[in-house]
Amino acid sequence: MMAGAGEDARALFRAGVRAALEAWPALQIAVENGFGGVHSQEKAEWLEGAVEDYFIRNADLEQEEVEDFLGELMTNEFDTVVEDGSLPQVSQQLQTMFGHFQRGDGAALREMASHITQKKCKVTATAVMTAKETDEDEVDADSVEEMEVTAMNDGAATDGVRPQPEPSDPNSQTIKEEDIVEDGWTIVRRKK
Repeated sequence: MMAGAGEDARALFRAGVRAALEAWPALQIAVENGFGGVHSQEKAEWLEGAVEDYFIRNADLEQEEVEDFLGELMTNEFDTVVEDGSLPQVSQQLQTMFGHFQRGDGAALREMASHITQKKCKVTATAVMTAKETDEDEVDADSVEEMEVTAMNDGAATDGVRPQPEPSDPNSQTIKEEDIVEDGWTIVRRKK
């Protein structure tokens, strides 16, 4: 195998690792919600390199080892415990790609990376659709609540049932003889 081919396979393996990690919902949720702090996006990019190096340094990894490694990175860097069953799946993808890389099979690497990316796009589109539907449902729920509240307020206002202030109430108003003016208007003054 020529040096150029090795470099090419390494670049393809790197691209594959990136594709697998970018399509990994647990990591993307952690990044989008800033679980890794202000540098979540940088950490995700660093993670790609760390995973790539981990494979290059350890020739024959067991899937369990890969799962543990990814799990630890998620816990340490993103304060996230991955319990959605995706660790074995992602680990297996990475291992398969590393196998292609070791055999120098650039075509298989390229195909696998593009397959993962296509699948990710479908999932993202579905997630967006679901989110839109959910938003509309929430809006409906809100307007129903508002309508109920308005109806209640109107009811209270039209009933005209207002508690009359007791005379002891300092804000109550008293009308005295001298306040009634000739033209029929009544001047209401607060009691001092």
